[in-house]
Amino acid sequence: MYRSHNCGELRASHINTEVTLSGWVQKSRDKGFVLWVDLRDRYGITQLVFDEERTPKALMEQAQNLGREFVIQIKGTVIERTSKNANIATGDIEILVSELTVLNSALLPPFTIEDDTDGGEELRMKYRYLDIRRNPVKNSLIFRAKVAQEVRNYLSNEGFIEVETPYLIKSTPEGARDFVVPSRMNEGQFYALPQSPQTFKQLLMVGGMDKYFQIVKCFRDEDLRADRQPEFTQIDCEMAFVEQEDILNAFEGLTRHLLKEVNGVEIEKFPRMTYDEAMQKYGNDKPDIRFGMEFGELNEVTQHKDFGVFNTAELVVGIAVPGGNAYTRKEIDQLINWVKRPQIGALGMIYARYNDDGTFKSSVDKFYDQDDLAKWAEITGAKPGDLICVLSGPTHKVRTQLSALRMELATRLGLRNPKEFAPLWVVDFPLLEWDEETNRYHAMHHPFTSPKPGQLELLDTDPGAVKANAYDLVLNGNEIGGGSIRIHDKKTQSLMFDYLGFTPEEAKAQFGFLMDAFQYGAPPHGGLAFGLDRLVAILGGQETIRDFIAFPKNNNGRDVMIDAPAPIDDKQLEELSLKLNLKS
Repeated sequence: MYRSHNCGELRASHINTEVTLSGWVQKSRDKGFVLWVDLRDRYGITQLVFDEERTPKALMEQAQNLGREFVIQIKGTVIERTSKNANIATGDIEILVSELTVLNSALLPPFTIEDDTDGGEELRMKYRYLDIRRNPVKNSLIFRAKVAQEVRNYLSNEGFIEVETPYLIKSTPEGARDFVVPSRMNEGQFYALPQSPQTFKQLLMVGGMDKYFQIVKCFRDEDLRADRQPEFTQIDCEMAFVEQEDILNAFEGLTRHLLKEVNGVEIEKFPRMTYDEAMQKYGNDKPDIRFGMEFGELNEVTQHKDFGVFNTAELVVGIAVPGGNAYTRKEIDQLINWVKRPQIGALGMIYARYNDDGTFKSSVDKFYDQDDLAKWAEITGAKPGDLICVLSGPTHKVRTQLSALRMELATRLGLRNPKEFAPLWVVDFPLLEWDEETNRYHAMHHPFTSPKPGQLELLDTDPGAVKANAYDLVLNGNEIGGGSIRIHDKKTQSLMFDYLGFTPEEAKAQFGFLMDAFQYGAPPHGGLAFGLDRLVAILGGQETIRDFIAFPKNNNGRDVMIDAPAPIDDKQLEELSLKLNLKS
């Protein structure tokens, strides 16, 4: 038996108990006549004590040779700690060690195994197995496990059946690039790793499973960001004989359950907003509604003077920054430079101060009088003491720019409280979006999304105006889930493939199995997939997902710990009938 208790378990009630503990040496403090060692495992830290009066000399010398991260086993007696530590659960006791066994020695770690470590992100990712020993990462992984367990509990109690779907599938054009896997047994042919289990969950509905879910890995070969990985995890769900309202109610319930059980927060309202409204008010389709700063469109009150920048703009739009009139000119110039960065791309920013006495001072006073600026304030909802920030340009571009500025200002103003949760449904997305590169429409979500009832005919006359029977669940400015009511009949699905530019032969080659299945009594169905990594990060009060993934990859999609991806040898290439044609 390596241990009778763990390192976070012992209390004053255990005093005089003989115990066996195992773990890692966190640190040692040697005063010469007395030596303290902090022993750590997943559960906590227990202080060990060795002293000249009560510890045999050989044992004392053995303890003095312990290094950081040595794996040891000790036996000893629980005694009362003279100098108690209220910061740890075991702070009232320590162990007077009578026996010490070194189970494994350790090299000096390349960074400190502390909550506030001296290791940079790339170094910690290279030695991720050490990083996991740190409380922030360890606790994040435990937190993730709790969320996943609560998901399973809730959905199972609601009658959902967990079904595994294949990882080796057929390459299909769903948006991002597929990761492909060569097949040795089928020369010249390839599997693909699934971007999602989309078609399989639809086939499960055809199969009569009625309510399906799985917590599943998905794979997309796309450029990465801080909140994106080439492999990620979804809570994938599908239901038969449902309409949009049924889906929204079901997964509001799951989200409420998670917030209550994991965070102790009760949420009553899940407001709904159309895609068009979200873009108009917030400039993006996943708005953070924990704070205001809604967009005010200013074309009517700005394009009547001689200011050419506004007169030639497709959209002039502003926001009111609470208390922003207190910003110095230097701070405002910093904001202007911030929006002019290449990542944002604005050409500049116009501003107006709303003074406490009700007057205005703007950067365009030459063109706009006090009455004009008062109209700006009315439209943006500005109050005395606020700052009005205005951008102009092409509609979509300027909305994106102002959305980024809004989020940056909210962060600076402390308006994005990670312990406050504001869910939102965004509905009525466009079914199709125009792609300038390919000069044709693409599905905004995927080719199996159904149009809103009664809008199918618009595909012939105004395809860009067709709304999808689709919905996203947003939490604190992050899309945590999305889904749709699916097309469930072959005729409509064939029509959708036509509009997306598939020839009948291409549609049959890619999705013939699904079209065939629809001929055997497919029920109306729909579903939703949560991004588990992002959901867990938000519930855990974080912006990025890496610390909630055991072994994440870096921004180049590399696992720097195991050095993957990596070349394979010529024999493997020959077995797979592959030849490399690398560009030098």
